[in-house]
Amino acid sequence: MSGPPVVRHARPADLPRVAELARLHAEYERAAPPAPDLAGRLGTLLFGTPAPRLRCLVAEAPGGEVVGYATCVAELSTWDGREYLHLDCLFLVPAHRGQGLGALLMDAVTAEARALGLAEVQWQTPGWNEGAVRFYERLGARAQEKVRFTLAVGN
Repeated sequence: MSGPPVVRHARPADLPRVAELARLHAEYERAAPPAPDLAGRLGTLLFGTPAPRLRCLVAEAPGGEVVGYATCVAELSTWDGREYLHLDCLFLVPAHRGQGLGALLMDAVTAEARALGLAEVQWQTPGWNEGAVRFYERLGARAQEKVRFTLAVGN
């Protein structure tokens, strides 16, 4: 059975595939792999509380295979004095890029922002990822130059 591509909210049964896509995403971005128990961690963040903080959307190719995902969370901007939606991850397996699924995922992310009453979505992508930069610019997004830092604080 084949149908049109679909973007929908992730379900618990999607979590192993989303974790696998996150592993592929990290590999693509030349980053360390996600935690081995990522599917369980995502399950807690997405489905483990009455008001989950994280939102996850999945892209299904015609036929139903989950081939991409986007995760987002409401964050605060001190300078603006308001919340915005932070797009944490957006990834499509290479064989399914250029088919409109990325735009469908971004449409779903902006719909999430509107549903939360948020006027803006912010995200980042590596500067070397020229395909992603072109994609986001075609959507009308504009880049802001910053350097991202991380600091491990231990447990």
